[in-house]
Amino acid sequence: MSTSSQPLSRRAFGRLAAGVVGAAGLGALSACSTGGGKPSAGTPLRIMAINHVWSQAIQRRTKEFEERIGRRVSMTLLTADQLASSYNVKLNASGTDVDVMMVRALQEQLLFGHNGWLADLSDRVADSDFDWPDFQKAPREASLTAGKVLSVPVVTERPALYYRKDLVEDLGGPPGTLDALMDAARELTQKKKGFYGYVGRGQRSGAVSQWSSFLYSHGGDFVVDGKSGIGSPEALAAYEYYGALLAKAGPPGATNMSLEQAMPIFAQGKAAFYIDADAIYSSFLDPKVSRVRESIGFAPFPAGPAGARPHNIPSWSLGINEFSLLRDDAWEFIRWAAGPEMSAALQSDGIPGARSSAWSDPKTLASFPPDLAEAMRLNAERGLGYDRPRVLQVGRARDIVGRPLVAGILGESVPPVARDADAEFAEFLVRDNRHKES
Repeated sequence: MSTSSQPLSRRAFGRLAAGVVGAAGLGALSACSTGGGKPSAGTPLRIMAINHVWSQAIQRRTKEFEERIGRRVSMTLLTADQLASSYNVKLNASGTDVDVMMVRALQEQLLFGHNGWLADLSDRVADSDFDWPDFQKAPREASLTAGKVLSVPVVTERPALYYRKDLVEDLGGPPGTLDALMDAARELTQKKKGFYGYVGRGQRSGAVSQWSSFLYSHGGDFVVDGKSGIGSPEALAAYEYYGALLAKAGPPGATNMSLEQAMPIFAQGKAAFYIDADAIYSSFLDPKVSRVRESIGFAPFPAGPAGARPHNIPSWSLGINEFSLLRDDAWEFIRWAAGPEMSAALQSDGIPGARSSAWSDPKTLASFPPDLAEAMRLNAERGLGYDRPRVLQVGRARDIVGRPLVAGILGESVPPVARDADAEFAEFLVRDNRHKES
């Protein structure tokens, strides 16, 4: 989901090299991890991935792929922080001991591409059997850096409006517009009783990815014509709306809330509305953690002044290490793991993929609640392929962009904070100078 941590800068790699190797870290380098010799038939295809339901499902199926290519597969599953640290150390050393890389196209691909660490897949995806046009437009475009396809999306994510069906019956159903959401959230708020009309992320950096859909639906964007867009009237309106929503209808301490703090408040029945990643829906259906499983509803992102413009992003993608000695086999793995048949099979198991053919097949959506499946489909059609600024230093950018959000939630005057943030972000873009590659 959109809470993954920022990859480290090249300057930090040397400091990391001595410290990140551990039980869950890099492991020992194999005999073929250095040098340019041809790997033997016994050399495994090495895959590094996030410990995620998608990679777990693929890992259970690797024997099928091993039989297909006649080579053993070694798949390592790590946390997001461990994965980022491992990549940074291995790739900075031009290591050949990883072949297929599970990457975040919006968090680290630009940096990896700029450093020459990801193989260009443009010619490979052009294979008609792979059917690259079958991938949804927004995630497909997010796979491009400087005009080159550097990754293939395998897991996608959109914002969902989670709501209490029992509370909106008298309001005519779930709100279809942001204005209606504000009105309903404020009407249902009973702060003295510990019940809130809305809960959502408010933490300075962590809230940016979810706020992006509010920004787009107000007609704004992070970068406009290569320059900062967060000082525009549209961005200011989005800042003020989101700040007021949490200030007037949200719980106390909202500026400290990331996904981990906001989600339990809704799951425990203490809020009427919650907008966050659709990938977390199953948490609200789990009787062990949720008190709202019988009353929860799912709806598309509400329309703002510019319409409903949520994000539809590739949360995780597959790339090939530029230094791999098994790039052909690595591509065969991607062809198999991201192919039409596997994408449909995994989506049928409740893992949202990136292929339009899977989304148009009712059988692949049967595992999702019907109203969620429809919300996901509509959000995918309307969605933009990024939920944060597309720059090299993503973490720094999110920190700047998130400052006016905090001001709004705290009830402070947003315009002066937004002006300062806009000026800082403009300077940042000049220094970063890599958003133009995306």
